[in-house]
Amino acid sequence: MKFPYLWIFGVPIIAVWASFVFVLVIRPKNKKNIKLLLSFSGAFLLALTFFELLPEVYEDNDPKVIAVLILVGILLQVFLEFFSKGAEHGHMHFNLKENKFPLLLFLSLSLHALIEGTPVDVGNSIIYGIIIHKIPVAVILSIFLINSKMKTSFVLLFIGAFSLMTPLGSFISIKSPWVDNYGHLLTALAIGVFLHISTIILFESSQGHSFNLRKIVVIILGVGIAYLV
Repeated sequence: MKFPYLWIFGVPIIAVWASFVFVLVIRPKNKKNIKLLLSFSGAFLLALTFFELLPEVYEDNDPKVIAVLILVGILLQVFLEFFSKGAEHGHMHFNLKENKFPLLLFLSLSLHALIEGTPVDVGNSIIYGIIIHKIPVAVILSIFLINSKMKTSFVLLFIGAFSLMTPLGSFISIKSPWVDNYGHLLTALAIGVFLHISTIILFESSQGHSFNLRKIVVIILGVGIAYLV
């Protein structure tokens, strides 16, 4: 299935802003529903990575080089989380100072979002996984920023710039001549990031250190829908 450029570049931006407006208007209190959506997004993204990206990136490429870059992607995401405190998978353990823009949080989240946009092409379905992953993360990030003591202008600047990062990664991937020959290297790096994020979402300890039935159901649903896409 081929996607128009408007979908690839526009929908991720809309997803972030729609999540922000939703939080601004609704002020959601039920974190369990957000966590379920996060679990679904993690399962969906992980399954699409296995069904679509992994077979594609290993085809006609040196498997050792690909494996090394996937591991580099995992380690890069671990490094980024020293600064983001796990915001990419729904955690916000960050102390914001009043009226000070959180530059390290912004840079780490932006680099993550930039990398996740690089595997997107007009002919693959990973865009679905990225958008569905981005929505609960943007909701949690918006709740955190709105409840902070940051200036409204800083909050809007953060959300606006963050919303552009994934489309920017896709734009670089699609339009850069370098990617025609070496795009599989960026894809392998992104796979490592996806594997780390999605597995953390799925397998980190939940309340009572056990999965509940609703979480298992949404995970199975996420994998099943990804298989059908």
